[in-house]
Amino acid sequence: MNNITNLLLSFLIIVSFFSCNNDSKKEITNVAPKLMWIDATANIERFNNKDTIDYYLEKLKDLGFTDIVVDVRPISGHLLYQSEYAPLLTEWKGKEVQYTFDYLGYYIEKAHKLGLKVQASLNTFVAGHNYMDEGPIYEGGKAEWATIVYPPNEEVKFISITEEKNKYSAMVNPINEEYQEYILNIFREIVEKYPELDGIILDRVRYDGFTADFSDLSRRKFETYLGKELDLFPDDIYRWKKDEQGNFYPERGKYFLQWFEWRASVIYNFMAKAKKVVKEVNPEISFGTYTGAWYPSYFEVGVNFASKNYDPSADYDWASPNYKEQGYAELLDLFTVGNYYTTITIEEYQKENPEVKNETDMWGQKSIWYCVEGSNQNLKTILDGNKFYGGILADQFYDNPAGLTESIKMNLATSDGLMIFDIVHIIEKNMWDYVEKGMREGGAISE
Repeated sequence: MNNITNLLLSFLIIVSFFSCNNDSKKEITNVAPKLMWIDATANIERFNNKDTIDYYLEKLKDLGFTDIVVDVRPISGHLLYQSEYAPLLTEWKGKEVQYTFDYLGYYIEKAHKLGLKVQASLNTFVAGHNYMDEGPIYEGGKAEWATIVYPPNEEVKFISITEEKNKYSAMVNPINEEYQEYILNIFREIVEKYPELDGIILDRVRYDGFTADFSDLSRRKFETYLGKELDLFPDDIYRWKKDEQGNFYPERGKYFLQWFEWRASVIYNFMAKAKKVVKEVNPEISFGTYTGAWYPSYFEVGVNFASKNYDPSADYDWASPNYKEQGYAELLDLFTVGNYYTTITIEEYQKENPEVKNETDMWGQKSIWYCVEGSNQNLKTILDGNKFYGGILADQFYDNPAGLTESIKMNLATSDGLMIFDIVHIIEKNMWDYVEKGMREGGAISE
């Protein structure tokens, strides 16, 4: 009798043990990711010592953040670790950058001790800083990588992006196969070099904008996609014309819709390659990306981040019926979107009705997409159940830090998580109290 009792007790203890473990694991899994971005060049001087990293990672942990995004490939195309493929960042704005320890490696070591995850961010289709004339496009004899743009003009003049000094990113033509191989090697290398890395987040996986890319290479690749040669280039796609007020507009050619469909296919196919490369090295690593949230105009940069279950041609006149096939939401493990708006609620937007023009936009936009609440509401529709994490550009709230608090709360309430870009803005304007208030009232900090 005693033996039977003991067996029953042992069985109940084992069942209870596994039940508790499963509940605990579920609770951890269900914690919404809250990411703080640490830009490479903006923070390299301050964060290039272990004590500073320790201090801020501990602070972020206390504030309820779950992930640190460590930028290791800025737009200059340099890296913040020793690489076989790309140059190390050794100087920035006239100051020498010294490495007395493994920069990314120490973030991983310290963060993991605190229970934080580390995502490495890499700028993708950019390889030079246009303001400083630095990076592989300038220094490495790779000028042919630079995207060719067709800026608004009447005489049809194509120029290299390196001539557009009003743009700081020397963007690359995404269809360039030599460059694709180069950047995929870097992705593979970082996953091999840092096996404890939790994830990578690709930034600038896009075309420069509406005006790119009009190189001979892109023309040939597009003709292959069409299965026929163009009669007129760029007229078969579009031609800049002036309206009665003297403003340029693109007069659409017969392959306008197919052009944007093809550009989206270039980005989709690359994302599939990139995922395959990193997962072959480490199947458990998170594959993620950052993109602007403004989907109504994001076709301008060749990106369809929606689910394939969403058909944008039903809502937008720039989408062909086949455009939806280039939706890449299902390729992603972690998706951060830039809800970079100072208007937070739909009610506020409808009252103020501001026109918004984001970094990649050719024209200003108006709709409830362009507030945090409206953006997340629409994103849920086009992503069809795929999770996304609302992003905040902290320097937009320098003059209204209380707005940072409200944006944090709204993103936590209406998206699946949070990303703040960038820690330098929080530090330099001392907005920590507003971050803490947003995190606390948004439920990210338990009492």
